[in-house]
Amino acid sequence: MKVVIAPDSFKESLSAPEVASAIARGWLQVFPEAEVLQRPMADGGEGTVDAVLAATGGERRECRVSGPLGKPVIAHWGWLGEERCAVLEMAAASGLHLVPREQRDASLTSSFGTGELIRAALDAGARRIILGLGGSATNDGGAGLLQALGVRFLDACDNPLTPGGAALADLVHIDLSAMDPRLDDVEMLIAADVDNPLCGPRGASWVFGPQKGAHADQVETLDAALAHFAEVASAVLGEDHSRFPGAGAAGGLGFAARAFLGARFRPGIELVAELSGLADALKGADVLITGEGRLDSQSLHGKTPVGVARLAQAAGVPVLALAGSLGEGYQALYGAGIDAAFALSPGPQSLEQSMTHAATELQARACDVARVWRMARG
Repeated sequence: MKVVIAPDSFKESLSAPEVASAIARGWLQVFPEAEVLQRPMADGGEGTVDAVLAATGGERRECRVSGPLGKPVIAHWGWLGEERCAVLEMAAASGLHLVPREQRDASLTSSFGTGELIRAALDAGARRIILGLGGSATNDGGAGLLQALGVRFLDACDNPLTPGGAALADLVHIDLSAMDPRLDDVEMLIAADVDNPLCGPRGASWVFGPQKGAHADQVETLDAALAHFAEVASAVLGEDHSRFPGAGAAGGLGFAARAFLGARFRPGIELVAELSGLADALKGADVLITGEGRLDSQSLHGKTPVGVARLAQAAGVPVLALAGSLGEGYQALYGAGIDAAFALSPGPQSLEQSMTHAATELQARACDVARVWRMARG
């Protein structure tokens, strides 16, 4: 028997590699002779680097960068030496979790640290950079990232703009003369699952700004500042990239990546599955087991379990899903490649209890499902 285990993380509880390991232990209790391949997954947000390194044996690296409010942080990233490929997460350098709740202000936070991560990858000799977007604290249109890579944003007096998205309202000139020339020789891929444009009702400021600390008046101001940034950039580049699906990802960093770095966008789960060799692992498999913290009707929109289920479905492999909880409309997943879904809880308990005991319950439920599988096989 060949079993492929490809879950996402259980947010704030277990990493994807930890989830995969717990499921494997439970399955092997019933089928100790089974060939079990663990392929931890992620969708481009937090956990992407760990998932890729767990599957590929790549090298985990760290560097000191500027956090969203300028305070230094240690950010980790992944290095796949043979491919000269760097795997980065925006959240590691510019993530919302790096800003205390009482200090969150989307008008001031900067993506400069993410640009420093890219610079570290260039220093290592990267020829391919994969940047996962998700969990950002910023709404600066990626201006901070570009500043870290040598781009100058100047006001009417030729003074550099201060950090943050609100300052873009004063932008008059973009100077590309000192932009890092090594970027011309690098393939830049963006792993993102949102299709929002840069501005407007579905743009970065209106949709994502409030969760980053922007109140109603700031949202309107930030949206106007990003629109102004896009207008100035269009005059410099000769093309308007602000309406591109995904331009509004990560506070508009998607716009900067496409317009100034020539980045290509891919669904995060597709990129991670590709790097992890999931398609090859599925060859000859009897079953794939996936999961994440919660499964519901929203899981249909770019979430990891559905992404891996579609790959398994194409390979003719049945899919079982384990989740911390099953929410409203989870049955819709049965039409998206998942054959059966199970919740972990053995009985009534609080969210805190569920998170504390997630590994134990994952192992137990995997064991239970394996017993049913054995019975069905006769």
